[in-house]
Amino acid sequence: MHSLVVATQNRGKLDELRALLGPLGVKVLSVQDVTKREIVVVEDGDTFEANAKKKAQTVSGVTMMLTIADDSGLEVDALGGAPGVRSARFAGERATDAENNAALLAALDSLDADPGGPRTGASYKARFRCVLALVDPFVKDGEPIVVEGTCEGKITRTPRGSGGFGYDPLFLVEGTDKTMAELDEAEKNRISHRGRAFDKLRLVLEKVLAERDAITRKVCG
Repeated sequence: MHSLVVATQNRGKLDELRALLGPLGVKVLSVQDVTKREIVVVEDGDTFEANAKKKAQTVSGVTMMLTIADDSGLEVDALGGAPGVRSARFAGERATDAENNAALLAALDSLDADPGGPRTGASYKARFRCVLALVDPFVKDGEPIVVEGTCEGKITRTPRGSGGFGYDPLFLVEGTDKTMAELDEAEKNRISHRGRAFDKLRLVLEKVLAERDAITRKVCG
C-alpha cells in the first residue's frame, strides 16, 4: 500500500481528504504520524496556490514522502473576495471557527449599515475555493502539481447544520436548499470545492502511484 502525507493541521481537511483518497487504497497520514519534528509553515502567500505549494514542498522536503497540501477558503464578492487566503485567520491569529463566522457576519452587517452599500439584509454571493498541491520528492525535483476546485453559493445570516467545519454552516450551496454543514459526507465530497479539486487530481495521482509500482517491480524483479 502506498503512503501519502497530508500537509495540514486542520482535522476537518484531513478527514475529508482521507475519505476522498480511500478508494485509491492509499494510506493517508498526518504530519504527526510520520515525524516528531514540528514543521512550521508560514502561510504568507497572496494566493491559495502559493500557500498550497509552500506547504506541500516544505512537508515533502522534511518527510521525503509523497505529499498533498490543501489551501482553501471562502470568497465573498461584496467583501472584495475576503476572507480569501485569510479565511482561517479572519478574526485574528488562532481564531476559532465561531470567531471567524462572527467576524464574517459583522463585516456583512457593516455593509448593510453603509448608506452607500447594498442594504439588502439578505444573502451575499460567495464561493469556496480549494487548491491542492501534490509533490513527489523524487520526481522533477519536487515540482508541485496543482489543481483547483470551486463551489458557488451564498452566505446566510442564520447558521444551519452541525456537520463540516469553518464557514460551512453559513454557506448555502448553489442549486440546493442546504448549507455545506447540512450535507452528508458523500454529498459534500461530491460537490464541495475540495471534492471538485480532488476529481481533477485523481487521474494524476493514479498515474504517479502506477509509476511508483512499476519502479518497485523493476527493482524487486
